[in-house]
Amino acid sequence: MKLYEKYKTLLKNAKITAVLRLAHFMTEIHHESGLEPINESLNYSVEGLISGFGRHRISILDAKKYGRTATQKANQEMLANILYGGAWGKINLGNLFVGDGWKYRGRGFKQITGRANYEALSKDTGIDYVNNPDLLLNEADAMNSAIWFWKKHNLNKYADLDDLDSIRDIINLGHLTKQEGDAKGYDKCVILLKQYKKELS
Repeated sequence: MKLYEKYKTLLKNAKITAVLRLAHFMTEIHHESGLEPINESLNYSVEGLISGFGRHRISILDAKKYGRTATQKANQEMLANILYGGAWGKINLGNLFVGDGWKYRGRGFKQITGRANYEALSKDTGIDYVNNPDLLLNEADAMNSAIWFWKKHNLNKYADLDDLDSIRDIINLGHLTKQEGDAKGYDKCVILLKQYKKELS
């Protein structure tokens, strides 16, 4: 059974039923997680860390120390705490304590990330994801959190306009940008969106 059939009631309650809304929603969770409730992978190579993150996020020394090489596995816990910690993590994700980066790494269909998001999700749903973050690895909780994020950011508005660029900006970058297609995964989402529009129409 397709996820959008299995969770029809939840989607209906969030008004994610029209073809455009459902196609965009499914595109995003498909791209973010492959339709599996997963933990975020931080299996970055040294080169990927150096090219993909600013020096305010990770130093070259730490990238070499904790990143993946031909002879070394990535230390994903340390990378999560570095990349999602410090001043950047506090301002952007609400991570306040040592270890929050790893504890509140991305999970679920939508990859909910950061203490602040886990707290808001818990408050709005009445389910304690702060103390039980791995609940988001359950399919129903993963769908619940993805719908919560979609509603919180009013993404139906952009789906109605068939505005993939804005949806991808908000999900991947956290804000709208003027440059089209600059969010990670945009090109893949263009392909997925066509497939879901055809499947759902």
